[in-house]
Amino acid sequence: MPKKIIDPLDADFDLLASTMVSTPRPDAPAKTIAGSPDSPLQLGDVEIDCYVLEDKTRVLSQRGLFKGLGVTRGGPRNANEPSNTGAEIPRFASQNWLKPFINSDLETALKSPIFFQPPTGHKGYGYPAEILVDICDAILEADKMGATTDRQSKIVANAMGLVRSFAKVGIVALVDEATGYQDMRARDALAEIFEKFLSDERQKWTQTFPLDFYREIYRLRGWEFKPWTSKRPSVVANWTNNFVYDRLAPGIREELEKLNPKVETGRRRNKNFQWLSPDYGHPRLKEHLSGVIALLRASETWDQFLKSLDRAYPRYGDTIELPLTGGEGSL
Repeated sequence: MPKKIIDPLDADFDLLASTMVSTPRPDAPAKTIAGSPDSPLQLGDVEIDCYVLEDKTRVLSQRGLFKGLGVTRGGPRNANEPSNTGAEIPRFASQNWLKPFINSDLETALKSPIFFQPPTGHKGYGYPAEILVDICDAILEADKMGATTDRQSKIVANAMGLVRSFAKVGIVALVDEATGYQDMRARDALAEIFEKFLSDERQKWTQTFPLDFYREIYRLRGWEFKPWTSKRPSVVANWTNNFVYDRLAPGIREELEKLNPKVETGRRRNKNFQWLSPDYGHPRLKEHLSGVIALLRASETWDQFLKSLDRAYPRYGDTIELPLTGGEGSL
């Protein structure tokens, strides 16, 4: 029986391999070290959620980017396309009026959104921040070349508005950097926070930290809780600083310790919370404590609580996990 001869394929090996092996979805989302839905990127009238990843990549949320451009979300154009990451942006970019102005680098980026997890805990997708400039350039080039119609007029107007905002923000940032005002601006922002949170005078002591705060800590640590005594291991003071003051507002614990320094005995004369303003700082502290206690109650293990706490109330300016051991502080 004669052997069958298989004709060689006239195709690039990498291209052939890419058709045989699908690109896997990421196993775990990239973690963020900065950013919050409460602090979006403000560009004129447009707000876009933005974050910084562990590798320092600045990302814009996919949903926010769509909204900023005025693009309607949609599924893949081809029913055979995978309905996972990035299907809607390639659909938008593949429209006849815009596709000729999307270069290969931009198209690749649009088809490869970043899978990440914001501090809220809800996983999502985003794009490197620079991509918004490239998209706006493509939209405006399409309009310049007469490829747009009245149907795209809103998108073109949005792109133009964003480009103008980029220019304004850019020149302001350059002036701030050249004059050193960016550091002054950061100090002014902290000063406003301290003015709201802190009091010029020590407030009268009142029961502020509920017993449940300590009871739940003892439960998760497997310790016997004695509600009739206020004497607690020194590590509890460290945990209090970590769980409460370090997550209440940026720089608050340091300022409280300046207002309430240690005396000769090595202890603080008053409780730190007595220096919080009664109309703002103290209510915010009680609100924060209620949230932390809820997380304590919902947790079955200490590690579970710590992970939930970092997700719900990240420490300000903290990007690494630190051991919570030893030391003495003020509750």
